[in-house]
Amino acid sequence: MANVMEILPEIPAGEQVAISGIVNGISDENTQQFAMAYRAQRKDENTILLLTLVGFVAVAGVQRFFLGQIGMGFLYLLTAGLCFIGTIIDVVNHKKLTYEHNAKIANEISMNLSPGGSYRTL
Repeated sequence: MANVMEILPEIPAGEQVAISGIVNGISDENTQQFAMAYRAQRKDENTILLLTLVGFVAVAGVQRFFLGQIGMGFLYLLTAGLCFIGTIIDVVNHKKLTYEHNAKIANEISMNLSPGGSYRTL
């Protein structure tokens, strides 16, 4: 069984713990498939913070679009980040937003791994 630190060394420790729970008990081949798919789809918390800060000077809600939350992105866009209050909250909670998105992606990927070791697309 592959160690999460070996297959995804770039992710933070808290995220590695969550990922190790997901890949625990699956084959090495499936773990490698998971790591490749997860690495391609996960979001970095610094990028989310930067995009949230862009909402103060340019386009409010761009961080929500980037996270796949299209409805919230349009709401932020049309309301100037809910009068900047929502944008301020997102600056404070950028790590939580990123973690929730990455956890969702990890669960989706693990559910789409076929027993044979290949990644199924929906």
